[in-house]
Amino acid sequence: MGSCISVRIKAESPLHAGASDGRDLSSRLSYSSAPLTPRSQNEILESTNLNSFSFNELRVATRNFRPDSVLGEGGFGCVFKGWIDEHTFKSARPGTGLVIAVKRLNQEGFQGHKEWLAEINYLGSLSHPNLVKLIGYCLEDEHRLLVYEFMPRGSLENHLFRRSTYFQPLSWNLRMKVALEAAKGLAYLHSPEAKV
Repeated sequence: MGSCISVRIKAESPLHAGASDGRDLSSRLSYSSAPLTPRSQNEILESTNLNSFSFNELRVATRNFRPDSVLGEGGFGCVFKGWIDEHTFKSARPGTGLVIAVKRLNQEGFQGHKEWLAEINYLGSLSHPNLVKLIGYCLEDEHRLLVYEFMPRGSLENHLFRRSTYFQPLSWNLRMKVALEAAKGLAYLHSPEAKV
């Protein structure tokens, strides 16, 4: 992940253009291109402040992954709406407690365990008001799930591009506010503080 970003920085950076001192750009941007020490799965899972959920807890929280609980679908798999108790993080009745979004890995999809673990590794250590919060995960038998805070207004993409009649178009003033807040989140991700 970090290497791809640093390669793109090398190619697009104004520091690279016309540099005649012979030094590699990567030595000047060492914080962004330093290879990360590979960590084992156990090291990653133990180093985060994430909650570990059982598959049964998430099954109950999402009402058995019912089709009417589906929020969306992507390359990783389906995302389901669920509820957990905000103090104990145990499953709660629908409509009570903390609303969550549960990403369930599609075992026949292109993404797999490695991508699931990468999300935990990176998103599990980040905290910023402009980034969706990863609350926990489930690693049980063949099941791989991620538990996120629920974003009640739905997909930004749907609001920007009005994917259905349900979504009203955003005013240009609101679009500018969204762009500014997204830029703050991106700036954080690219800062040395985030270590992504």
